[in-house]
Amino acid sequence: RWVLSLQCNGSRNLMSALRRAMEVDFKDKDKHKSQGLYLLTTGIPDQETHTISAYVAEVCRGFDLHLHICLFTAMQVINSSGIIPARYASPIETATAYKEIVQAASGRFHWFGEEGIFESDDIAIIVSEMEKANIYSQKCAFLVESLKQRS
Repeated sequence: RWVLSLQCNGSRNLMSALRRAMEVDFKDKDKHKSQGLYLLTTGIPDQETHTISAYVAEVCRGFDLHLHICLFTAMQVINSSGIIPARYASPIETATAYKEIVQAASGRFHWFGEEGIFESDDIAIIVSEMEKANIYSQKCAFLVESLKQRS
């Protein structure tokens, strides 16, 4: 169920956006019943990662609410005027920060760019299930072959 769309209006004040989304939702939780918040972002938040992680862990505790983050990394990290944002981090540092936040909120992390998907919790789960199915299939084939040799 989609409840709210927030924009940070050019900044990366993630804490303010999360507070607006989470506190509005909890105030009227019987009306909304959201299960997930989806953050679509392109860079590191203005606030420290541990501050945001602590906030989302506290807010999500006891509720069926998860914060999922989709990080889009563009090749060009400096904007057209050549100005580096107030808080800069490399793409890997940014992804690491958002993974920490997602873990605190029991959510899922997805990281993609112009080249494709770099990392996705959903894809990792699917690949893991496929690997388990392949191992199970090999064990079954071995068992069938073993039974054929006995008879």
